[in-house]
Amino acid sequence: MVTPTPEATPEYDFSGLEESEQSRAEGLRLFWNWNTDFNHSTISLNELQLVLPRDRIAPIDDPTFAPVSDAPDYLRDEKPVIIVDINGDARAYPLAMLMWHEIVNDTVGDVLVTVTFCPLCNTGITFERVLDGRELTFGTSGMLRNSDLVMWDRQTETLWQQITGEALAGDYAAEERVLKFVPSSIIGWGAFAENYPDGQVMLRFNNEFGIEARPYESPPYAGYDDIDDHPFLFSGTVDGRLVATSRVLTIDGDVPVAYLFQFLEEQLVVNDLVNDDPVVALFDDGTLSAFKDVLSNDQVAGSVALYSRLVHGDPLTFEVTDSGINESETGSTWSLTGLAVDGELLGTQLEPVVHANHFWFAWAVFKPETEIRDYLDDLTN
Repeated sequence: MVTPTPEATPEYDFSGLEESEQSRAEGLRLFWNWNTDFNHSTISLNELQLVLPRDRIAPIDDPTFAPVSDAPDYLRDEKPVIIVDINGDARAYPLAMLMWHEIVNDTVGDVLVTVTFCPLCNTGITFERVLDGRELTFGTSGMLRNSDLVMWDRQTETLWQQITGEALAGDYAAEERVLKFVPSSIIGWGAFAENYPDGQVMLRFNNEFGIEARPYESPPYAGYDDIDDHPFLFSGTVDGRLVATSRVLTIDGDVPVAYLFQFLEEQLVVNDLVNDDPVVALFDDGTLSAFKDVLSNDQVAGSVALYSRLVHGDPLTFEVTDSGINESETGSTWSLTGLAVDGELLGTQLEPVVHANHFWFAWAVFKPETEIRDYLDDLTN
């Protein structure tokens, strides 16, 4: 972990804030050593829930990788990984590690990125970490908002919301900046290894004594996805249209859309039109939950990736057949990672679409206008 090195330690006058927010800002500065300019915020500072000191959940700044051909034995085909593929550089980040570290600062395909996972919201999102030509490195602030991870950048100490990528307080909040999303998916390790034979997988992080830094086989929130009542550290109102910890595939836009995992599991392939863009969701019904430890019975949670259906400007229509995932226009066969593995379009890669897998309560509190699509009649393909 990199020691925080803010570019300056200015003195701020918080007298212009409301009294309760002034107290919060002064407390964060005096007792928690935050140098954030809280005069600039896009939210009420009272919405920030302080749980831990910053970077107590230690991000990984210098990840190490192994090629798929030499992957460690502890990886199981059904275990979930976040995949990021940029300029032919495909990398897998096991959720078993991100459960403990939440943030990885990395470079993929010459693009500086931060790979993030919030266990309380079951949300894996990747961002570019260069803003206006400035390289940023991110850490865990120890704060939550609506139970979601609040990140911070070490260069300006701006606070950032993980689910939305929005600057909440600090220099970048003054400009209402939003981080650029990078398409990434959660799939099973076996699917990644099969479809990216030249890819790499992040290795477990060891401390200075060569011992694994965390008990990676035992997630810190084991069983959390089993609850149906009010989620941990969430003080908001749960949108009652779905059970709080229902898993959903989400797409943002003029009309945010959410697909219930149970619906996707029944269909396996869903063709749809979202904000006028033709997309296809490819569901893997064999991926295990990241919230189960080595002593627990395996629980299949499933995983899903989202792609554009446009190839050479024309939309394709996908379906599940006895031979796998096919599309009716050419009869080509496709993998879960959107690659044509047989047929006329052999070697064609579908363009990934920015999406995320969330617990419903977490997405809905930020996007209450979301349209739920969990029946075939809801689709507009």
